[in-house]
Amino acid sequence: MRSSYLFTSESVSEGHPDKVCDRISDAVVDAYLAADPNARVACETLCTTNRIVIAGEVRGPDAITSESIETLARDAVKAIGYEQDGFHWRHADVAVHLHKQSADIAQGVDSSASKDEGAGDQGIMFGYACRETEVLMPAPLYYAHRILQDMARARHSGKESGFGPDAKSQVTLRYENGKPVRATSVVVSTQHAERLSQADVRELVRPYVLAALPDGWMCEESEFYVNPTGRFVIGGPDGDAGLTGRKIIVDTYGGAAPHGGGAFSGKDPSKVDRSAAYAARYLAKNVVAAQCAERCTIQLSYAIGVAKPLSLYVDLHGTGQVDEARLEGALAAVMDLTPRGIRSHLSLNRPIYERTSAYGHFGRPPEADGGFSWEKVDLVDRLRAALA
Repeated sequence: MRSSYLFTSESVSEGHPDKVCDRISDAVVDAYLAADPNARVACETLCTTNRIVIAGEVRGPDAITSESIETLARDAVKAIGYEQDGFHWRHADVAVHLHKQSADIAQGVDSSASKDEGAGDQGIMFGYACRETEVLMPAPLYYAHRILQDMARARHSGKESGFGPDAKSQVTLRYENGKPVRATSVVVSTQHAERLSQADVRELVRPYVLAALPDGWMCEESEFYVNPTGRFVIGGPDGDAGLTGRKIIVDTYGGAAPHGGGAFSGKDPSKVDRSAAYAARYLAKNVVAAQCAERCTIQLSYAIGVAKPLSLYVDLHGTGQVDEARLEGALAAVMDLTPRGIRSHLSLNRPIYERTSAYGHFGRPPEADGGFSWEKVDLVDRLRAALA
């Protein structure tokens, strides 16, 4: 392991075109799960200049119609804040092309008298946790998210009317002896009101960067980049088409850990791309919280239609206080990692997903209604007992 290096992660705001699509797709998931906790959804969204296309496969109540889905898409765009000539929640054309889930897929996933519910697809999923921040997330991504979250709150409150919905951030940190010590560069690109110059936007952004970073961590002025192209008035889907599932690194660990390749948004929790990735984060976070390691990566793998995971792999990156093979056995003992077991343990069959669509699925506080349940550290005592 290198002890001194630079590492960079990026984030994007809720108004980024891909995130607009993620939000709409997850709003569809929530609508179906609110009506039927066992509904199946695989929803993809595309957006471009005043056009939204929603497609995919569903199984759920017929009461959820194309008209109701169009309404929730418009509501999502309105909540983000798009009322621009090129992308407006009221005026955009919305096309809904959802059809029934394939019977071939359903027969492999559904439980029966002879088998438990199987995974919704094959694949590999990773979870990660580390001690770089209080929420056990990699520091560059944590600060990149926080900059944009704070800017979005200011925009929604009316405090910063000059900010538009579309924005990106990027934070590079210097690590010494394996720990982050300061930022060496910060990049923020934000859509803005036409009346503002690049210098104006720079000074509007500055306090949010300073507030997000620890005291004394701000980079040199020459490495602070705000709207490097000089102008960012045309933004959102009017400036760049968006698709569901294109920001998988932003959604997870900012490149600090492996990624299995499967996106989360638009998928109900029978899809292990989503639920098993949440379970892997949950286990990794509890491993670090239990003082078993400073860093932990967990890989799970599944086959479509098969309930049990094919593999469980743990890497403690040389920081472990316990044997990794022994830890793998303990993790399998403290949590049922079948699709049904994961959903039951984390209470995933409820409408808690639209809120995950921006600023990362991990490192967020658990919520009273079950949102971000995978961020709890309630396995610590059981894990320690299993290892004793």
